[in-house]
Amino acid sequence: MFQPGADAIQHPGLGWGCRVLTVEQLKDREGWLARAPGLHIGEDAVFRNIKAFRPGNEQAADLDARLKHEGYFQLRHDTGLNLDLMADTVRRFSADGISPVFAFLFDEFWAPFHALDALYGGLLGGYGMLPHFWVWNIEPAKGDAGWNPHRDMGHVALRPDGSPIALTTWIPLSDANPLNSCMYMVPAHADPVYGTPQDKEMRFELPSIRALPVQPGEILVWNQAVLHWGSRSSPRAEKSRVSMAFEFQRSDAAPFAQPIIAPGKPLPFEARLKLIARQVLQYRHMYKVDPAVEKLAQELAG
Repeated sequence: MFQPGADAIQHPGLGWGCRVLTVEQLKDREGWLARAPGLHIGEDAVFRNIKAFRPGNEQAADLDARLKHEGYFQLRHDTGLNLDLMADTVRRFSADGISPVFAFLFDEFWAPFHALDALYGGLLGGYGMLPHFWVWNIEPAKGDAGWNPHRDMGHVALRPDGSPIALTTWIPLSDANPLNSCMYMVPAHADPVYGTPQDKEMRFELPSIRALPVQPGEILVWNQAVLHWGSRSSPRAEKSRVSMAFEFQRSDAAPFAQPIIAPGKPLPFEARLKLIARQVLQYRHMYKVDPAVEKLAQELAG
């Protein structure tokens, strides 16, 4: 799972938010649709119309090689979604004090990961979606930053041949650059403790750090042993950085978390809400959560 440093606490607005909705409001599907005009919940058309990514044999081999050598790769693929609308929805939730992670109630936030099914199948074989996901709205005016340097699972997420047991996919819905916070990575080949039991240490040389500015909809995929982080934003940035991430795991390995979500089968509203509540509880070490909100999340998570 995402494992930021213990000192990576952000302001409350990036957690559940300062607005405490009632259980009834949280369970009100129509109420959520009213908060996000143009987005959908439980409509197969969004998934049917998504533009799938299907790499050819040569490209698939290149991506696999990059994943083993560098620990990550970056690619462009237009899914056909309205990314501006998605980013604006996240920003509006933040402004209303509602955690951006609630954007995962909407089909559009699941669809890009479904579009990458062929990619995951090629890299992992049979796979499932882990119940680990998040949405960020990094606001420069507040001095927000991404999560501190960390490895999602570490060396245990690699097979003996260096291939991944689990992957993280990170997708920006807005520009992500050094001013508004982009991802930074230490490539696997430049990290002396990568893939070893000593991977909690940091022994890399500073010039090895790689900044990864991306445009909306570009895709970053990394294995869960590579060291990465999101930078601190600058007040000179024009807009906040909005992004989302999800994790995936091979089906032939013991699951890192339960429940494993079957790919290609969109979850109903109630199941999404339950999983979102679990994220709020799971990342309490990252964000201050009001006791009343925590109680609501526990009730929803079951």
